[in-house]
Amino acid sequence: MNENHMMNVFGAGKVKSSIFNDVLGPVMRGPSSSHTAASWRIAGIAVQILDDQLDNAMVEFDRNGVWASNYVEQGTTLGMNAGLLGVEMTDEKILELDEIARTLAVKIEYKISDFETDHPNTVRLTLHGRNGKTVSLVGVSTGGGMFEIRKIDDFPVRLFGDDHELVVFFKYELSDDFRKMIELQCPENCYPGWYRNDVRDLLIVQSSKEIPDKFIQVISKNDETESAVKVAPVMPIVRGNEKEYPFDSVQGMINYGMAENLSLGELGVIYEQCRSGLEKEEVIRKMKELVSIIENSISKGLAGTVFKDRVLHQQSHLIGKSVKDGRLLSDDLTNRIISNVSALMESKSSLGVIVAAPTAGACGALGGTLKAIADYRQLDYENKILAYFAAGMIGVFIAEGPGFSAEEFGCQVECGAASSMTAAALAEIAGGSVKNAVDAASMALQNMIGLICDPIADRVEAPCLGKNISAAMNALSSSTMALSGFDALIPLDQVIQTVYNVGKTLPFESRCTGLGGLAATPRALEIKEQLRKKNADKTLNNN
Repeated sequence: MNENHMMNVFGAGKVKSSIFNDVLGPVMRGPSSSHTAASWRIAGIAVQILDDQLDNAMVEFDRNGVWASNYVEQGTTLGMNAGLLGVEMTDEKILELDEIARTLAVKIEYKISDFETDHPNTVRLTLHGRNGKTVSLVGVSTGGGMFEIRKIDDFPVRLFGDDHELVVFFKYELSDDFRKMIELQCPENCYPGWYRNDVRDLLIVQSSKEIPDKFIQVISKNDETESAVKVAPVMPIVRGNEKEYPFDSVQGMINYGMAENLSLGELGVIYEQCRSGLEKEEVIRKMKELVSIIENSISKGLAGTVFKDRVLHQQSHLIGKSVKDGRLLSDDLTNRIISNVSALMESKSSLGVIVAAPTAGACGALGGTLKAIADYRQLDYENKILAYFAAGMIGVFIAEGPGFSAEEFGCQVECGAASSMTAAALAEIAGGSVKNAVDAASMALQNMIGLICDPIADRVEAPCLGKNISAAMNALSSSTMALSGFDALIPLDQVIQTVYNVGKTLPFESRCTGLGGLAATPRALEIKEQLRKKNADKTLNNN
């Protein structure tokens, strides 16, 4: 990779989407990847930049944004508090955040405010440390656990948590000569970005590798330097190690796959190798870890979950009971899919560890369906892994388009995307060509265009469960049609563009606000009020 390209990678915003960063992941606890996982990551970055023992934090949501109405119910406080307190998402201690905050004597306050923003999922953090340090940060959640840091103090920035950074605050504005002098001292593979306000300068040095301590010491010793803070990446794949991609479009991928006789799953492996710079064995190992977590979540869900603060109680076991009673008309495969999807959703709702695939709210369709198919057909593990890479490859193109934020585009980019990814994975399992898999994805997504997001009581449980099951069955029928030679008619990239266009026309009330659809029915409002009263005294330092 040449130097100019590397400068573009670190200077011009986000690079190509990664299967592990943007599509399959994060590994998290429910209920919502947009709220819970993204807020955890934003808070984790903020605490690193503070570079001081946290004393207190003010967390503000814009009055006109989506989070203002549902930040407690959707788990934003859960993720935010865990990130501020340094608790990992997979740690069981995440269920004890109130006690941890009391033990550490950390005060976390929440407030609805008015501040300028152009994104519905925007949060402003103001952190104060025990030794007098303070930092203000504005971040947005862009869907599926992805996020952007858009402001540090009053400096407009764009950080994505996918590189090593050195954040350097200066006491005042620097001369051009002094800037150039610092740039000349930057180690190899470190790329400086300068920001200026009315008072002082900010330098952010970004790198695909950890920034050497020797350079940090040199920067820190300058009289002009106020502080120099090293910030570690929070994403699994670090940018800056990309290799040349063999394709850059859906049709280009199909052409390449057909010419090289490669399946969609095999293309997914190649793509992620290019995106991550990792060897094939390491890329496959990462996917195996995710699949293991997904299937463990299914097992725990089927074994039974108990959690008081949710809308739906355990129901996944009812399928097996009804089969034994002889009351079901559907076949064994359908029953397995419904059971598995339900089990995954129940694991999420009980704050068990899950993989957002592509989001927490749509985590059931892909994993539940593939586990059912794999068990039913006694599929070998290698084929299962390739099926997940096929799903991930479709997810990459959706991530490059509208992304996975229901707050922006409705549930068509969550359950719709999950259905499209699952359809491609099923075609992969059946030995279909790359074109078969892409056609299956196209048909599945076509069938879910315009799907709104209307979680009852903001709990991402209902009608989310039914939508996940519908997404799974839609994927099964779409893959069946594609493998049989049905014509998808509309190419996948055009379907994805249509999803974007339709999403822009969806009313605000239909985009995960809890203000429209089933969430606005009298019964849903009753459920929400019952849960609110039940949990009124449980929210950590909530104002």
